[in-house]
Amino acid sequence: MKNSAFSASYAKKRRAGPVSVVRVRPATGNPRRGWLTAGHLLIPVALGRGGILANKREGDGGTPRGSFRPRQLWWRADRHSRPRTFLPARPIADDDAWCEAPGDRHYNRHIRLGREQGGDRLKRTDQLYDFIVEIDHNTRPRIAGRGSAVFLHLARDNFGPTAGCVSMTGSAMLQLLRRLGPRTRLIIG
Repeated sequence: MKNSAFSASYAKKRRAGPVSVVRVRPATGNPRRGWLTAGHLLIPVALGRGGILANKREGDGGTPRGSFRPRQLWWRADRHSRPRTFLPARPIADDDAWCEAPGDRHYNRHIRLGREQGGDRLKRTDQLYDFIVEIDHNTRPRIAGRGSAVFLHLARDNFGPTAGCVSMTGSAMLQLLRRLGPRTRLIIG
């Protein structure tokens, strides 16, 4: 009897749906570090070098304060199998990039770049962008200069600050992805 009750409980936990809210808060005494909570998960994160800012601007190094939704997962299919998630998922191709030029009509959007073109390429030689969760920061409406390419992604080895994103270890990212869906609210601040 105990085994069947345990099995039912375990199966229910494995089929758990996405969490409704994920919160990111700065760590006490260090605005470049923080904590992400998602249900029972408590994950240490690196934040932007400017800390969490209410008035995010392009290039300020701040992580934007606000409420956002995850849009989709981008991942390096040449390095990892597709992770479990409730988010739409898309493998990163060689020409995938993000437009960070405020004067460009594609500002803060996915673009495709030729080999000689510059831009924030999603396929990097390091592992920071092996998993990227695109969020809806500065998307509706898109305002030039209010910040672009704000993602959840993998942290540097030294857990150094980001340019404005929220980063974490690979194992933490995989745990978080299992709990994220398109209706999850990401509250930063």
